[in-house]
Amino acid sequence: MDFDVIIIGGSYAGLSAALTLGRSTRNVLIVDAGKPCNRHTPHSHNFLTHDGDRPADIAKVAKAEVLKYPTVKFLEGKVISARRIDAGFTIGIENAGSFTTRKVLLATGLKDTLPDIKGLAACWAISAIHCPYCHGYEVKNEKIALLMNGDHAFDMAKNLHLWNKDLTILTNGKSGFTAEQSEKLKSKSISILEEEVIELEHQNGQLQHIVFKNGGKRAFKAIYIKPEIKQHINFNEQLGFELTDLKTIKVNEQQQTTASGVYAAGDCTTLFRSLSFITATGTMAAVMINKELISDDF
Repeated sequence: MDFDVIIIGGSYAGLSAALTLGRSTRNVLIVDAGKPCNRHTPHSHNFLTHDGDRPADIAKVAKAEVLKYPTVKFLEGKVISARRIDAGFTIGIENAGSFTTRKVLLATGLKDTLPDIKGLAACWAISAIHCPYCHGYEVKNEKIALLMNGDHAFDMAKNLHLWNKDLTILTNGKSGFTAEQSEKLKSKSISILEEEVIELEHQNGQLQHIVFKNGGKRAFKAIYIKPEIKQHINFNEQLGFELTDLKTIKVNEQQQTTASGVYAAGDCTTLFRSLSFITATGTMAAVMINKELISDDF
């Protein structure tokens, strides 16, 4: 085998795993395509010692720390194939050939698919946000919109009411709330608008107004949305692991997938995408991979 472990994805989870494996003297290859999920985010929050730092800056420091370990290698490239062989796996990389490995760690993140609304992509991760624990403090006590509907919108509004009392739910069509939910929202002075949203007016990604199909528009400081998610890779069929109903990679408490020898960590395994949590999953995966390698060799 060329490597003990190949890590597909070199952001927080992948780098965290590589650090632990490098300190365990394992031969590791990190393959990264250079498109992290949070590349549009100007500041990271709720991450000890790095609160308010740029995600790219945190990753740059992390990469330098990891590559101090001589058994860890980093390759910029796109993985295009992954298949099982008798002794492990072979991983094909675009314009770089293929490498063999005993174990595989998937740390490929998720791809966010946004609604087709003018201006939304430019505001994404700046003033169009998805997580109050990542972004809520910066827009607390401001006038906030929620572009969502039904049970998810109700639960999100309930949570956001801690940070923002001036909340408006934009259902972007007919409301999907039950009568009980609508009454509860009304009792908390949370508005519901059913008008279709057609545009987010902004200045350099900072939301100014939300424009509706009926010609009206309203001013908001930020808007919470729930993007559709997709996996960056489709190796579940090649490697034989399962996905959950939420389209994340199914793992156990040790970050092992349902396919032997294949582990996963980070955003690709969970919708709770806090950096501290994501980093911890990388460490857990690395410890369990190393433990499995030790058992294989002992």
